[in-house]
Amino acid sequence: MKFTRRDVIRTSAAGLAAGALGSRFIGPAFAQEAPKYTPEQGATLRVLRWSPFVQGDEDAWIANTKKFTEATGVQVRIDKESWEDIRPKAAVAANVGSGPDIMWVWFDDAHQYPDKLLDVTDLADYLGNKYGGWYDGGKGYATKDGKFIGLPLAAIGNAIVYRDSWVKEAGFSEFPKDTAGFLELCKALQKIGHPAGFTHGHGVGDGNNYAHWLLWSHGGMMVDESGKVVINSPETMKSIEYAMELYKTFIPGTESWLDVNNNRAFLAGELSVIANGISAYRTAQINKDNDPKLAEIAKDIRTTNLPIGPVGKSVELHQTTTAVIFNYTPYPNAAKAYLQFMFEKEQMADWIEKSLGYCCQSLKAYADNPVWTSDPNAAAYSRASETLRPNGYAGPLGYASAATMADYVLVDMYARAVTGQASPQEAMEEAEKRANRYYRV
Repeated sequence: MKFTRRDVIRTSAAGLAAGALGSRFIGPAFAQEAPKYTPEQGATLRVLRWSPFVQGDEDAWIANTKKFTEATGVQVRIDKESWEDIRPKAAVAANVGSGPDIMWVWFDDAHQYPDKLLDVTDLADYLGNKYGGWYDGGKGYATKDGKFIGLPLAAIGNAIVYRDSWVKEAGFSEFPKDTAGFLELCKALQKIGHPAGFTHGHGVGDGNNYAHWLLWSHGGMMVDESGKVVINSPETMKSIEYAMELYKTFIPGTESWLDVNNNRAFLAGELSVIANGISAYRTAQINKDNDPKLAEIAKDIRTTNLPIGPVGKSVELHQTTTAVIFNYTPYPNAAKAYLQFMFEKEQMADWIEKSLGYCCQSLKAYADNPVWTSDPNAAAYSRASETLRPNGYAGPLGYASAATMADYVLVDMYARAVTGQASPQEAMEEAEKRANRYYRV
């Protein structure tokens, strides 16, 4: 297998699980009637996934892939790309009709090229019926016109990760649950030399998660139910003004951050509060025996869900990934057999557990995985698939919602306003103009 490397502190977890494939192999995973996908003669597969932030995720996926190869004889090559490179790589593969057989894509990217993807409704229906059904959020990203154009793979939860001792030093006995209190905390943390930091750059996960939370928590929307662009609104203005006040308390440079940057700064002790997956905590926890500084940080980390804004309820995006099969693959049966194997309990439950709370299940039957109760810091991530709000809210998912996110329209609106490159009104009007290029109602 070929693997690229990403400059990020790695975490690790060990372990394998046993499993079997299809009627040719006896095993409890196939106690129910399952689809029969006979791999094509001489089939090989190439899978392209995103680079992991929790090493146990990758290790478990590779180990389970090897079991698939042992069971079927189908060789599987796993490549990986940085988070930011996944979207353009998938778009190129779809357009030229060549590339990986299977790819892990983000959010509603599959809606940009649905006619280039294999219909996997039969497999999705089988898995959904067997394992308690798909969560609505992931299902929406993976379906179009009532058909599955991919399999919802996971939601990567986004939550507040903070240093408990510094929050107390700032005068707060507990982390604020509302946006007003959160702003006051960030001001206090800045005063004692332990600022917060949230991504205003083109981070596929962190940048989008933060921007959508800012908008939704104040009652704003990119589009209404009909798909009409309504970003130019009093609610959006209030969210921009709030973002500008928060930005004043941040560590310098967040406007250029990608997904890896807040992890690095937090684990270097430069930050007190970030919004991130559980990877920052797991990195410190796993590596604490070799680094006294990380041991101190791991002991001090707490997690909680993002504060509730004027809208009065929790509204969070959460990074979502879907496994798609491109219809140019010469081995569609082998590709379906591979995904079927990886989603069965013996493999999927193992992968979720080894991901250490980083990858939240897309099938409801896996919600009782012990990883969610093994550590209090996992609780904030345990319901990511259940509670996520799709990025196209409140309109339909499709090409327009996917393209608007891919163009970072919302992220750029906040970045331009908080850095003074544009006035709040100018930033909002620019976002409206850019979004209307994609939404033509």
